[in-house]
Amino acid sequence: MDFIPLEAKHQQLLSAEQAWHYGIIPKASTNDHLEFFIDEKQSVESTREELELLFGKCIVLIPFSSLLINTTLGKYYRRTNSEHRLPRTVKNENNNDDFLSKLISEAKLIGSSDIHIESYENRSRIRMRIDGKMIERYEIEKTEYPALINKIKIRANLDIAEKRLPQDGRILFNEDEMKFDIRVSVIPTLYGEKIVLRILNKDSSSIEIEELGFSDRQKQDYLEAVRKTSGIILISGPTGSGKTTTLYATLRILNKEESNIITIEDPIEYTLTGINQVQLKEAIGLTFATALRTFLRQDPDIIMLGEIRDGETAQMAIRAALTGHLVLSTIHTNSAWGTISRLLDMGIPPFLVAGTLNLSVSQRLVRVLCPYCKKAIPFNPSLLPTAFNNESVPELISVPVGCSYCFYTGYKGRRAVFEVIPIEREVAIKIKEGDLNVQPLLAESGIQKMADTAFDLFKQGLTTMDEIYPILLNDEF
Repeated sequence: MDFIPLEAKHQQLLSAEQAWHYGIIPKASTNDHLEFFIDEKQSVESTREELELLFGKCIVLIPFSSLLINTTLGKYYRRTNSEHRLPRTVKNENNNDDFLSKLISEAKLIGSSDIHIESYENRSRIRMRIDGKMIERYEIEKTEYPALINKIKIRANLDIAEKRLPQDGRILFNEDEMKFDIRVSVIPTLYGEKIVLRILNKDSSSIEIEELGFSDRQKQDYLEAVRKTSGIILISGPTGSGKTTTLYATLRILNKEESNIITIEDPIEYTLTGINQVQLKEAIGLTFATALRTFLRQDPDIIMLGEIRDGETAQMAIRAALTGHLVLSTIHTNSAWGTISRLLDMGIPPFLVAGTLNLSVSQRLVRVLCPYCKKAIPFNPSLLPTAFNNESVPELISVPVGCSYCFYTGYKGRRAVFEVIPIEREVAIKIKEGDLNVQPLLAESGIQKMADTAFDLFKQGLTTMDEIYPILLNDEF
């Protein structure tokens, strides 16, 4: 065993600061005593006295291997490099009014994108999404769950009496020298309401095109397209694939004094000085289509739509592009070329798609291996999907191991994998004629498929087969 398995109900007995300070791992708890594994190098007697004062209970300490203690601490108790300290949280604090604030602060500091608060027949729990994966962090008493739900609803200005219908709201979190927005989504489930809190990062200063993951050819094609004064650039991909981050990195390039930039978003995830950002409000009729219709009377140079969801919005975007505006938006399709089919299905004539679409981009996120602990092993080509064809197969590949730098996950961060298709003259002619069989033409032009881009990362030892396998299954434009 490389670490001590730890349940969420025991993990939440300690904050990360306490666990690392005392070198202890929770083992069991009752009403009158607590049991911990303790680093064999720590003083048992003095630590027991301090913990009994801290918790007001009888403490049992069991000396354990320093290596296993440190590995377990690194896996379950993430520490932040921020100047902020992780909040002190223990089980009984679920009753306190400030538990919600501490929960949000902790999620922000350890880099979580979403907080899931959910209830089942016999238990309730809180999970956090970190680097795209869910981790259970807290277990809540069933009797305390409704109170926590109501606290969130009150802070998000939602109706606490409505428990039958979904609700959406926002929280402006401004505590502990941190200020950011949280998108709140509430849905009714069989055993109570579930809430998801999406943490929105307002700081856009670190978003750079060079750091997104484009190859040299893809970056060149992308920058040429965004420097045009009119037309449409569409970015596709599933939810949580980094589309909005790519759009904001683009807006940072285009954000100049001589340009009027307007956005309509749901939600506004980053704030950019110099850009006029509008929050979507469908409840009062402020939709993407109606906002775009109004934007055209605001003398814009560049318009960013959060998403093209329907034919009406697509037609308004086409009209804006035809009248000399540069339009940036996202769309839900499986591939960059699938965007064209999606627009045609929305009722946009092929000649308008061919005449206005500058560039189609598709992207996914894959986890990157931790550079401090990954190791090389021989590669078995039979692990590749049968649908994927690539002549260059590596002899050695990298696999995750786990260390203190990556919290013993084996991965550290994520990066985007792109497919970029510029709509050049030959491709535009094909679209105009309704001939969507352009795979040979794209391959001849040197356009790299997303599967090949992902496989290149794999060959370089930056990611694993598990991460790119779903992408390799779709080895086509």
